Amino acid sequence: MRPLTRRLTRVNAILVVALTLCTSCEQHAQPAPGSAAQSPAPASQSRKSGAIPVQIVFEDGRYRLLRGGQPYEIRGAGIGAGDIEAFAAHGGNSFRNWRDRDAEDGLRILDRAQQHGLTVSMCIPIGRERQGFDYDDEEAVARQFEFARSEVLKYRDHPALLAWIIGNEPDLNHTNPKVFDAINDISKMIHQLDGNHPTTTALASNPAKLAGILEDRAPDLDIISLQKYADVVNVPRYIEEAGIERPYFITEWGPAGHWEVAKTAWGAPIELNSSEKAALYLKHYETVMAPHRDRIIGSYVFLWGQKQERTPTWYGLFLADGSETEAVDVMHYIWNGSWPANRAPRIGSMLLDAKSSREDVILEAGAPYEARVVAADPDGDRLEYRWEIMRESEAVQVGGDEEQIPDVVAAMVGAAKDGTVALAAPAEAGAYRLFVYVYDGRGHAGHANLPFLVK
Repeated sequence: MRPLTRRLTRVNAILVVALTLCTSCEQHAQPAPGSAAQSPAPASQSRKSGAIPVQIVFEDGRYRLLRGGQPYEIRGAGIGAGDIEAFAAHGGNSFRNWRDRDAEDGLRILDRAQQHGLTVSMCIPIGRERQGFDYDDEEAVARQFEFARSEVLKYRDHPALLAWIIGNEPDLNHTNPKVFDAINDISKMIHQLDGNHPTTTALASNPAKLAGILEDRAPDLDIISLQKYADVVNVPRYIEEAGIERPYFITEWGPAGHWEVAKTAWGAPIELNSSEKAALYLKHYETVMAPHRDRIIGSYVFLWGQKQERTPTWYGLFLADGSETEAVDVMHYIWNGSWPANRAPRIGSMLLDAKSSREDVILEAGAPYEARVVAADPDGDRLEYRWEIMRESEAVQVGGDEEQIPDVVAAMVGAAKDGTVALAAPAEAGAYRLFVYVYDGRGHAGHANLPFLVK
């Protein structure tokens, strides 16, 4: 029998599925409720490599993830350049990454994870059709396969490795189903070289729409992974409709995506403020991940860090200056069962010219206006406010592709007092966005923004 049993079938006995861990770190016990600390606990390691075996078992009508023979409950986040130390301190225990071929060396990522008692679902980057990769080009596909093979050989024995993610959203805007043939070939190669870690691919689509392709062209994958935002509430239904007898990861989940929200008359997406987002993070976890652990065996919240995607604040749980938002408080609560000792400011309404973002705020060029935000701190900390006007993003990228940060419009914001500011509308006609950042002086912040048009 090969080190990892590949296919899961619904039987009453425990069935070991393909799962391999390229990890040399120690198994860590779950923290007690209210504690973010993680205490090392012994874990069996396979062969001389130091890899800790990962298995998927099906028993008592549910799938379970085992690491070193012990149940392993993922408390996960997506981390690129985010603060791994803070992640561990808040009670996280596993992160997934996104890697291009010129990205940071995976061994450094795994070593840092091991230092903090964390595991990694390691992404193996593969070509995306929407970015020009041609899956009819056999030579290109063969080169990609060899690259993936070299990645597996480099990382398979590391104790911090939890699973392999073969490509991130390779299905997004795809037309050629051969991408799934390539994914399946890589998965089979992984199972031949690495008998300790499971394989998956991170999908943007509804799995019910891909069920036939996944069953016919990618049967070797151990886990089906989905990436959903507002639509995550429908994941349990999608899983039932797909009828795929495999466990699931949610490898990205978070607030409503910029494609899922209302827009202004000129097409600017309306972003939720940091408190509205925090409420959605909690709701999504409690209504989707928590009650469906029989099929969803792990999830990774997006994003433990900060990035520009339509705005600088849309998806990150942190601001660009490193401040923690209220969504970090929520994840701390989810992972520990108690709230952090000091919490982020809470944001209420934001108005510009006495109008909200849903009222299509249109200003006269150069004219004076007033903006205000309602904010409060749950710990009574003194709040400080920073206001900023940026040009509206013109980005049309999809799938998280890199975007340019819009220009800040200088000298448009005047005197500010508490949650109120006097400002002058930009002199140039066009689409803009007013941001407010509210700091508690303890490393936490709230934020809100409002799109407006200058005529």
